[in-house]
Amino acid sequence: MYIRNSAKAVILKDAKLLLTKNLDKEGIFYIFPGGGQDHGEALTDTVQRECLEEMGATVDVGQLLHIREYIGKNHEHTAVDSAMHQIEYYFLCELLQEESGFAVPTNPDVHQLGIEWVAVDQLPTCRIYPKAIVPFMQDLIDDKRGAVYLGDVN
Repeated sequence: MYIRNSAKAVILKDAKLLLTKNLDKEGIFYIFPGGGQDHGEALTDTVQRECLEEMGATVDVGQLLHIREYIGKNHEHTAVDSAMHQIEYYFLCELLQEESGFAVPTNPDVHQLGIEWVAVDQLPTCRIYPKAIVPFMQDLIDDKRGAVYLGDVN
């Protein structure tokens, strides 16, 4: 077993987040665009690559906002994720083009239906992962910065 690094984009515009919209047997859920770091790849390069793969969008990667640790055996999807141990790095990003200029995603996630702007004030009513990051997104709008290390949360 190994620990996997993942880099995620937090793209905020007009109090909305650009998230990937996904579907599994439980229904619709949202996650931040991003994914696994390749060997020899800087985390900021991972975010840029993953945004192209999942959204067809180019981004400027800014500051590190949060670090989330996910140990699958400790959470609700243990039947599927029990062997997973992932460290996720959430970076504030800015889109470098309008949505109409996005290319076709080259490698969307297996459950991914598309992308969607979701209002931050609607996040508590959405199935979003990680749930623990939701309060920090309102703080981001209010120009406050919360904790960087979120711990082993879902």
